[in-house]
Amino acid sequence: MVNPRIVFMGTPEFGCAILQELIDEGRNVVGIVCQPDKLVGRKQVLTFPAAKNLALEHDIPVIQPIRIRTDYEGVLALKPDLIVTCAYGQFIPDAVLDYPALGCINVHTSLLPALRGGAPIQHAIIDGYDKTGVTVMEMSSRMDAGAIIAQRECAIDINDTYGSLHDRLMPVAASLLRDTIDSVINKTYTAIPQDEDKVTFGLNITKEEERIDFSRGYIGVYNQIRGLIPAPCAYFCVDGKKVKIWGVELSDETCDRETGYLYYKDNRLAVVVENRVLLISFLQLEGKQKMGIKEFKNGAGRNWEGKTAR
Repeated sequence: MVNPRIVFMGTPEFGCAILQELIDEGRNVVGIVCQPDKLVGRKQVLTFPAAKNLALEHDIPVIQPIRIRTDYEGVLALKPDLIVTCAYGQFIPDAVLDYPALGCINVHTSLLPALRGGAPIQHAIIDGYDKTGVTVMEMSSRMDAGAIIAQRECAIDINDTYGSLHDRLMPVAASLLRDTIDSVINKTYTAIPQDEDKVTFGLNITKEEERIDFSRGYIGVYNQIRGLIPAPCAYFCVDGKKVKIWGVELSDETCDRETGYLYYKDNRLAVVVENRVLLISFLQLEGKQKMGIKEFKNGAGRNWEGKTAR
């Protein structure tokens, strides 16, 4: 099929890497589908999804169904030959999945069948993986369960955060789609079913998972913190108030104090976990702005030496 009609379905910044790749390659993108606009921040500013902003820059029509399970006629009206999805954020109904002659493919940020779900990058770090990657797969009605078309690995560094790994995976995803899409259009690829015995999940982060669980142990707490930077950020509580952690480092220091004990070291806030020490470089008190530890120590944190994080 020459220059098939492609509909892209995706919402956040990561999806923009895929949409930009389709645009740069001169693909016939006839529309994009993304989540509705949202009110953001304390001032409740109406904000467009990242993919919508990119689509409007290129005069591509945008559809934003509140609930695509029932409101999908606008997608079908675009008459797609192929649908490409990445981080759309809603389950897509069979009426849409069954429509395109070339099918529907999804770009997912894990090495499936590992980490199916909406937060695979965060969970790859939180769960202590040393590598992850990107999968291009056929879409199915079950979450991230379609047959695998292609995969590409990406190592996870001990210093990676969700943010740094997210940014490294974007060009990986774009290049994998670039190297794969013609085989989809020409129907020359071979899809491999996922091994259901090896399935794990990376579901959306819950509010409960944002609170630091000190029972995870030293490396487990470190992984939990960095896996949630820069969003939504892990937190502990001191004197009943939330403290979000924006920067954390491993150290060789030990301290014979209870887990959660806090003290200052070299313009860092040290927190003891199993007699070892994590160093916090940036934090955010409840209702305050993000700040460095030197500023914090000379202000709100001047009496924190010896307190305990819970």
